[in-house]
Amino acid sequence: MTITPEQAAHDLRRAVVSVPGRVMTNPAVYARGAELGFDGTDFYIAGRGGALGDVPAGVVAAALVFFEPNMVRAAWQRSASVMTRRETAEEWAAAFAALAPQILPEDRDWKLCTDLLGRVADAALVAGAPLFAGWRALPEPDDLRALAMHRLNALRELRGALHGAAVLTVGLLPIEAIAVLTPRMLKVFGWPDEPIDPEPLRQRWALAEARTDRMFGRNLAVLDDNERGALVEMLGNLDA
Repeated sequence: MTITPEQAAHDLRRAVVSVPGRVMTNPAVYARGAELGFDGTDFYIAGRGGALGDVPAGVVAAALVFFEPNMVRAAWQRSASVMTRRETAEEWAAAFAALAPQILPEDRDWKLCTDLLGRVADAALVAGAPLFAGWRALPEPDDLRALAMHRLNALRELRGALHGAAVLTVGLLPIEAIAVLTPRMLKVFGWPDEPIDPEPLRQRWALAEARTDRMFGRNLAVLDDNERGALVEMLGNLDA
């Protein structure tokens, strides 16, 4: 199966976004966060943002892009005394490793998959992708499925940064992008859940998606056609 970098980026979108997303929305993760001393969803903000180190809350809000800044600021401040930022990031990463066997099936060549994901992550530029850069610097697990999940989330952070840039450059506000794709998530992201008409925004959102595929695809160019095809074949239906 041969496939261009941009097409591979398009075909991998759901796996890259949704599979790590299943960890991020799993109740067991927040139960673990509560055990550690985090309040509610603060483990999410502190876990992802912790990869940046001990930085001001505004830096975390800038990196998360789509979250309402005051929500990020409050969570970042509340979580400061629980543990160090690095420790929090490593606990967040441990949650991905712990859930990987439940989410990723056994019937894949995870050795090949982790090798391909690792090559993409290692070669990718970190420009404009601080959460990706921070995550890439965290220790990696030994188990193959845990490692696949870890590296898949690295690409999620990379794609997320590129998508955030694309959304802004087409003239959409973060709240508008959420209203187009997942309006039910507005409150979760800290925004007022007042109705926003998505129809006038859809064309710009589609343009942002196309730009994201193009930019993310450049990172997949480190693989040859057959390798990209193999990655799509292995991961393409994981979000089913």
